[in-house]
Amino acid sequence: MEIAVLMRFDELTESLGAQLFPGERGELGFLSVGIDTRDLKPGALFVALSGTVHDGHSFAEAAFKAGAAGIMAARSKLESFGIIDIAKKWGKTLVIVENTLQGLQQAARTYLEKFPDLLKIAITGSSGKTTTKEIVAAMTAQEKNVVMNSGNLNSETGLPLSIFNVRREHEVGIFEAGMNRRGEIAELAWVLKPDIALITNIGSAHIGILGSKEAIAEEKKEIFSQFTGKEKALIPLNDEYRDYLAQGVEGDTIFYSADSFPELERFNSLGLAGTEITWSGRNVCFPLPGAINLNNAFSALAIAREIPLNSDAVCKGLESVKPLFGRGEIFTCKNKNITVIRDCYNSNPESLKAAMEFCNSLDWPGRKIYVIGSMLELGNISEEAHREMGLILATINADMIFLFGRETEAAAEVLSSGKISFFKTDNKNELEEALGSYIRKGDLVLLKGSRGCMLEELTQVLIGDEFAAFYKGGN
Repeated sequence: MEIAVLMRFDELTESLGAQLFPGERGELGFLSVGIDTRDLKPGALFVALSGTVHDGHSFAEAAFKAGAAGIMAARSKLESFGIIDIAKKWGKTLVIVENTLQGLQQAARTYLEKFPDLLKIAITGSSGKTTTKEIVAAMTAQEKNVVMNSGNLNSETGLPLSIFNVRREHEVGIFEAGMNRRGEIAELAWVLKPDIALITNIGSAHIGILGSKEAIAEEKKEIFSQFTGKEKALIPLNDEYRDYLAQGVEGDTIFYSADSFPELERFNSLGLAGTEITWSGRNVCFPLPGAINLNNAFSALAIAREIPLNSDAVCKGLESVKPLFGRGEIFTCKNKNITVIRDCYNSNPESLKAAMEFCNSLDWPGRKIYVIGSMLELGNISEEAHREMGLILATINADMIFLFGRETEAAAEVLSSGKISFFKTDNKNELEEALGSYIRKGDLVLLKGSRGCMLEELTQVLIGDEFAAFYKGGN
């Protein structure tokens, strides 16, 4: 049976205004799109991106060896990398553009236009994007066919690549949009042209890139930039930038909060087990713990209402959500009787404060040990933010605090004048040794830090051989 191509090469080049170099054995179209030859599928279009470390054009030969149907290449790189000669050798197709990143984004936008009935949802914000997306998808999948970006593939390349997973049977597309530079959200909005767009919050994440929370709000607001008047903008009611985010938006502006839902009768913390939510008379155990995850659920519920979804789908979806890597994962080691909260995918002043408040609220019979890594990408507010970290840590009921990373020196200075015991190091081996010798039965251990600290590596130290069982369904 012949497999249908995603797009024909002539169709693609026409939409891009690109030049097509047809090879003798070149296929009519491509079956997938990739930017890494290591995981390229046969029949794919390989997009040669010019990175800061590697230039994708240098992998043209490897792409054809992997079975690529064609390569999208930049005109300025053809001669220096011998791209045309390589294409002739393999008898394959070249799509020649001026800029391959823009070409990838334009191709994704063009491909998405093939699905006019797809309800397109965009989620952005300083934190909570991925978790909110997963909650929305869990609810929506109860009654509709859903496609979304995997993990956190939310970047200038990740979102366009995810769009090529859309198929005819999909009814709702749920995509998160992240940013690592100014202008990126506007590009992603241009690619996606969402029907519903939600901002989770405006915080300090990536402030080192844009310089201020005002600039972050300006960037995140670009998610609404492709609105024509019929779309819906969902904005958190209690965010300090609420009015700015809503100003000048073309389309319906809807503010949301815990009080926005008449179906929400009450909610009650279950500690590490999550939150019990009563929705339309039905008690639901939402398994992601803490107030920050509950706020993510409110964001997801705001989207669910606009899709719209029925109460049964909402309840079943809330109950079925699973924690993502490094985002509030709970590990209970039976042999050592140690519980680990792994919340170290990212860290910023807002998420750190939320983690501290949650752990402080737990009625725990044993000791509480907090392993706190640096908060990265904070730019010129880093020292101030880490000093504030120290002030927060000085007021909590921890038995021991382990600080890791150069940036936490400011927090250590604050703690040194108090009574809380702490250990500070910039060396991962020293941290592992100190933590390993300190823990004992009954301890609760929080791992909280930015992704660059790689605190997840400590999980093995804390719970040993039982760690692998969690990913095999053994615990």
